[in-house]
Amino acid sequence: MSIVKITNLTKNFGNFTALDGVNLEVNQGEIYGFIGPNGAGKTTTIRIMLGILKATGGEAKIFGKDAWKDAVEIHKRIAYVPGEVKLWPNLTGGEVIDLFVKLRASHKQNRREELIERFNLDPSKKCGTYSKGNRQKVALIAAFAADADLYVLDEPTSGLDPLMEKVFQECILEAKAEGKSVLLSSHILSEVEKLCDKVSIIRQGKIIESGSLEELRHLTRTSITIQTKEPIKNLNELKGIHDLEEKDDTIYFQVDTEELAHVMRYVSQFGVIKLESAPPTLEALFLRHYQREGEEV
Repeated sequence: MSIVKITNLTKNFGNFTALDGVNLEVNQGEIYGFIGPNGAGKTTTIRIMLGILKATGGEAKIFGKDAWKDAVEIHKRIAYVPGEVKLWPNLTGGEVIDLFVKLRASHKQNRREELIERFNLDPSKKCGTYSKGNRQKVALIAAFAADADLYVLDEPTSGLDPLMEKVFQECILEAKAEGKSVLLSSHILSEVEKLCDKVSIIRQGKIIESGSLEELRHLTRTSITIQTKEPIKNLNELKGIHDLEEKDDTIYFQVDTEELAHVMRYVSQFGVIKLESAPPTLEALFLRHYQREGEEV
């Protein structure tokens, strides 16, 4: 069942095209990663989903309702955390959490206390004294204390230390176990890879890759470190070999995953002494797409 369905979404700011035919679908109980560098169109897409911006063209539906026309109804069932949280400086963290939680028809009061403890937040301090990380904690606690059906998270761990990032990841997986859906926009690729069922990569307002991690891995390269009894002849001439480097008696290279079996058969005839293989990562896929265009990442 589709919780979010975005079809041919476009958004223009004057002559600038921020989104150019974006398609994206998040199903129930799914954690969906939405990745790309700053300025690629992630936040613009999310703002249209939330009814903050009106799309120039295409369609954005959440729970089967129009994101712009039915924004008030939609907001009753979603929780949103931005990457740059602004809070009322004269209210305490606990007061802000209470305010956000009470805005919702459905919430879990006991969950609030549990999350404050897990995120190690002092709720008695005024928000004006909070660091960026503590402001993020307030927003995350308010979001996870809400009994939402969809969590829209736009760079939510910005400013969190590694221990708190782990708590965040646990909360995401708990929400998934309850059948909730999550759209996670992030540039922390390891976080996306650890959590997400599916991923879309956006570049200059266009989705350039979408699918499950397994579906996307065939596009990435596996890193190989190898030592052999005899020198490997003509390795650089094999299809799918990249970044070949020889140091002392060890050879390092990357191989396109679809050519891996063929390359392994070839090198095995030279008497393998040592072989190390590092699996392809989402980061490799991401960098490959951008470096292909000669762009800075």
